[in-house]
Amino acid sequence: MIEEKIESLKISIPVPPKPAGSYVPTVRTGNLVFVSGQIPIKDGKVEFQGKVPTEISVDMAQNAARLCAINILAQLRAEIGSLDNVSRIVRLSGFVNSASDFVEQPKVINAASDLLFEIFGEKGRHSRVALGVASLPLNSAVEIDLVAEVR
Repeated sequence: MIEEKIESLKISIPVPPKPAGSYVPTVRTGNLVFVSGQIPIKDGKVEFQGKVPTEISVDMAQNAARLCAINILAQLRAEIGSLDNVSRIVRLSGFVNSASDFVEQPKVINAASDLLFEIFGEKGRHSRVALGVASLPLNSAVEIDLVAEVR
């Protein structure tokens, strides 16, 4: 059902990106899966780099957040076999590489939240934090992590 929804939205879930450091991409404990922070990597390359909004526009940062969410789904699928096994998206934490006076981080991270709701419906509604930070790994514009409840 969820896998069919993703297909109908013409979203391609990639092979999960490899970790950029000394950590594992997911940790499962009980019915929870913690997905490590994902940056907007596509085909091994960071697609969206720089500070928002001075080096990258809010619209581009929203595209970055959406790509982070897709990479999260790739990691989650690799851990649990099928996204149909997701019971609930519990928590999303979004970090935006922000210029010092930028205050629209929630608008950027909404792109990831909206995608999860579009895919999972009510099961995709989640608690959230959207923060501005001085920098992110590989000069990424956005980084997002997630906690999901699974069957």
